[in-house]
Amino acid sequence: MSEIEIRALRFDSPVAQSLIRAALADLGQRYGGSGDDTPVDAAEFELPDGSFLVAYLGGEAVGCGGWRSHGEAGDTAELKRMYTAPAARGRGVARAVLAAVEQSAREQGRKRVVLECGDKQPEAIAMYTSAGYEPIPNFGFYADAPGCLSFGRPL
Repeated sequence: MSEIEIRALRFDSPVAQSLIRAALADLGQRYGGSGDDTPVDAAEFELPDGSFLVAYLGGEAVGCGGWRSHGEAGDTAELKRMYTAPAARGRGVARAVLAAVEQSAREQGRKRVVLECGDKQPEAIAMYTSAGYEPIPNFGFYADAPGCLSFGRPL
């Protein structure tokens, strides 16, 4: 098995945008529509207020995830756009990206990570809960949507 390499890229880079389009298509198949209508600005994923990371296996971009600042206190990161290409699933890519996102947020002084997820993503829910994330009150764009689940964990 190839070693997973994680690289920080701009959210609006062609590689990141290709993975994000695939992530949104996957969500669209699960939930309908565009997949996720949450407002996102590429500038939110620039240090020190956020970061976007891409995972590579054998030189191919196969996964991504990022964080952006969340809330008034400035000590919370919101996890966004986690995705692993179907051919790379089950190989630890998502866990490697999640760990790298958490490390990046920690390095920028964040004390907690929060995320929104839908109930039609059982594999994501299983990964987050096994990584120590616990249910929290819903927040954000989909806070009142049926099937919205929110999780958080201290860093």
